[in-house]
Amino acid sequence: MSYKIVVDSCCELPEQYRKDARFQFVPLGLEVGEYQILDDANFNQAEFLAQVAACPQCPKSSCPSPEKYMEAYQTEAENVFVVTLSSHLSGSYNSAVVGEKLYHEQFGEKNIYVFDSESASSGETQYALKAMELQEKGLSFEETVKELEAFREEMKTYFILDNLETLRKNGRLTGVKAMVVSTLNIKPIMMGDHGVIAQKSQAIGIKKAMAKLSEILAKEVPSSKDRTLMISHCNCPDRAEYMKKLLLQKMEFKDVIIMDTAGISSMYANDGGIIVTV
Repeated sequence: MSYKIVVDSCCELPEQYRKDARFQFVPLGLEVGEYQILDDANFNQAEFLAQVAACPQCPKSSCPSPEKYMEAYQTEAENVFVVTLSSHLSGSYNSAVVGEKLYHEQFGEKNIYVFDSESASSGETQYALKAMELQEKGLSFEETVKELEAFREEMKTYFILDNLETLRKNGRLTGVKAMVVSTLNIKPIMMGDHGVIAQKSQAIGIKKAMAKLSEILAKEVPSSKDRTLMISHCNCPDRAEYMKKLLLQKMEFKDVIIMDTAGISSMYANDGGIIVTV
C-alpha cells in the first residue's frame, strides 16, 4: 500500500530524504523579537543564531495550525503516519490530532496515525525513518502502528547544551531542579523521560559530559548493533564527530547519522548543543 510520512519541522531528515515525495514537513514558526520566520526549507541557521545572540528577548516558537496538518493529509497515499514533537514540549501534536478530525469530517475515512514522538529533533527522525522501513517491508497500517509504539518504548534521547536558558525561559525545564551551570562550567546531561525533560547526570566541561554520556548509553543500550545512532548538532560538527567517536569506542551500531539542527531544534539547543538518540 502507498504511504506518506508527515513530520513537523523539529524533525531533521538526512539530505537524501529532504525532497523525497514520501515525506512532508509541516513547519512551526520562529520568533526572535521582531524577527519572524517559518522553520522551513529556507531556514538559515547562521542568520537565526545571530538574531538570537543580538536580541535581549528569549526566542519563541509557534506550532502549526490544525488546517496545515489537514492539508498535509490530503494525499493519494493510503496510509499516513504523522510524527510530531513531544506533546509535553509543543502544541504540534494536538494540532495534528485536530487536523485529523477535520480531515475525517470533510473527506471521510483514511488511515491516519498521529504519533507523539515523546522526543524531538533526531528522535523524530528515528520514528520517521522507522515508519518508512516498516512500510517498505510491506507491513500493514495496523502492524506499523504497533511496531512504532514498541520502538518508542526502547529509544533513548539525550542532549548536552551549553545554554539552557531558552528551555528554562519557555517553561520546558519545570521538572528539573535549579542548577548552577555557567559559573562552574557544569554541563548537565539531559534526557527525555516519556516526553518530559529530566536531568540524567552532569560533569564539569563539555568533553567530560560527552564522555559520561557515552558511558551511560553503553550501559543502557546493550543491543546497540541493531540500532541507528543519530546525532543532531547546532553549529558544532566537530563536537558531534567527537561524540560519535566516543560512542563507537564502546558500542556497535547498524548505522550512524549526523545532522544539523533545523530551526526549532536550533532554538532550544542553542549554539553548541548536541542531541543524541539511539
